[in-house]
Amino acid sequence: QVQLVESGGGLVQAGGSLRLSCAASGRTLSSAAMGWFRQAPAKERQFVAGINYSGGETDYADSVKGRFTISRDNARNTVYLQMNSLKPEDTAVYYCAARVSYALGTGQHQYDYWGQGTQVTVSS
Repeated sequence: QVQLVESGGGLVQAGGSLRLSCAASGRTLSSAAMGWFRQAPAKERQFVAGINYSGGETDYADSVKGRFTISRDNARNTVYLQMNSLKPEDTAVYYCAARVSYALGTGQHQYDYWGQGTQVTVSS
C-alpha cells in the first residue's frame, strides 16, 4: 500500500505562486508514475500534470502549460507541483496520485493510489 499526503495549499492572490508537495510512505515511488489532478466545486476532477517514474517525461493540461511545473525527488519519495501566475480559475482541491507503471497517464482511471487533497484558493 501507498499513502500519499499533499501539502502546500492555501490562499494566494492572482498572479502569485504556490508549491504543492506530495510525500509518499509505505512504498518507494521510484518505479511509479505520478500525477496531479484538481477538482473545483461542482466540476469533475481533471488532469493537471503527470510525470513518469524517472522524471524524464512530463505532460500538462493545456490550461496550465507554461505556468505549472511538475517534478519529483525519488530520494525523498516526494513529488512537487510548482504553480506560478495563478488565476482564480485555478481554485480547486488538488490531488496527488500514484500509478503502478513507469509511464505517466492523464486519466484518473490509470492511477492506483490517491491522496486526500489540498485546497488551493486564488483570489482576484
